[in-house]
Amino acid sequence: MNDTPNSNRTHIAIFGRTNAGKSSIINAIANQNVAIVSDKAGTTTDPVKKAIEINKIGACVIVDTAGFDDEGELGLLRIEKTKKIAEKTDIALLVFDCNIKNNDYILELKWKNQLSEFGIPIIAVINKIDLNQNYKIVEQNIKEIFDIDCVSISVNKKINLDILIETIKNNISKEDEISIVGHIVGEDDIVLLVMPQDIQAPKGRLILPQVQTIRDILDSKAIVIGATFDKFENALKSLNKPPKVIITDSQVFKEVEKLKPKESALTSFSVLFARYKGDEKIYKKGADFIDNLNKKSKILIAESCAHIPLEGDIGRVKIPNMLKNKFGFAFDIDYTTGEDFPSDLSKYDLIIHCGGCMLGEREMKSRIERCKTRGVAITNYGIAIAQMHGILRRSVEPFPDIAALLK
Repeated sequence: MNDTPNSNRTHIAIFGRTNAGKSSIINAIANQNVAIVSDKAGTTTDPVKKAIEINKIGACVIVDTAGFDDEGELGLLRIEKTKKIAEKTDIALLVFDCNIKNNDYILELKWKNQLSEFGIPIIAVINKIDLNQNYKIVEQNIKEIFDIDCVSISVNKKINLDILIETIKNNISKEDEISIVGHIVGEDDIVLLVMPQDIQAPKGRLILPQVQTIRDILDSKAIVIGATFDKFENALKSLNKPPKVIITDSQVFKEVEKLKPKESALTSFSVLFARYKGDEKIYKKGADFIDNLNKKSKILIAESCAHIPLEGDIGRVKIPNMLKNKFGFAFDIDYTTGEDFPSDLSKYDLIIHCGGCMLGEREMKSRIERCKTRGVAITNYGIAIAQMHGILRRSVEPFPDIAALLK
């Protein structure tokens, strides 16, 4: 369970005022000292993330945030970071101090509304009930004002912590997880992966999309074979029948297509992840928009991981060069990595995003929704490469719903 990537874990974030007991609740849920606890306001500065396993819930990332009443210039920066956490949150715990004066819930209401805009399930957690004999009145007021699930607890006295965990469990999305390859392969099918191990490949291990795809193939009870491109033909010769599906790195798609058996379907890791983590229909529209670019167009290339760019980097070198070769001039391009996705997208005409393997589904789809709301075209690396190489139609043949968009 500890090997589960953070992008595949349920993200539980805790929001509230300074000294409402957020960090103490985090430690109680995790059953370990994850966050620093202090009576001094503002102890939690940057969001604190911890990958854990919670009984009855499973693999999670639990996130402690700065108080949303933090003051001063530094406090405002902390609040901005707290807002960004909302984009990747699967379940939000909105913490109330049971002893708050004058029933002043203005800040809590503001944050409840912001979290609701992201469609995040919210649980009101009323803490420190051991210090207020009238906590039931507080609980009733919060239920009436906020209209969300409400749990009253005491971390110090360990009251109702089991009820809180059960409530979290009941609010986890019941949607079936999308399979990476389960819709195109079945039991005993042979799947051949073409995985170039170039300068960008991490020494001694595979990149995450390859690892996740292999695991998904195994879960589908199919047979997986892997090869670098230079051994692709040898891999084909070693089989007594053509593979059902060939999945390749986008960069060698054209070369693989020339050599593949006619009977084998062909797609790329990026196309698979467009469906798994993104929105393939929106990505298709974004790829179509490439033909509308001109010298004044502004492009953002976004990478979800924070690796150091190396020679021949796909995002910073290969895709810009493909665009330059297609149009005959260099574009004005910005680059972002990791969590540094811009709040203001208005200056961009097109965003080309990586596959998003390091992001949770909610965060990736939040980025897509922001682009959609602001009317900014977005696509991903593989779809963009396939479009520029004129092979998009062939790369999505295993996916009738996407292929239908190309007719």
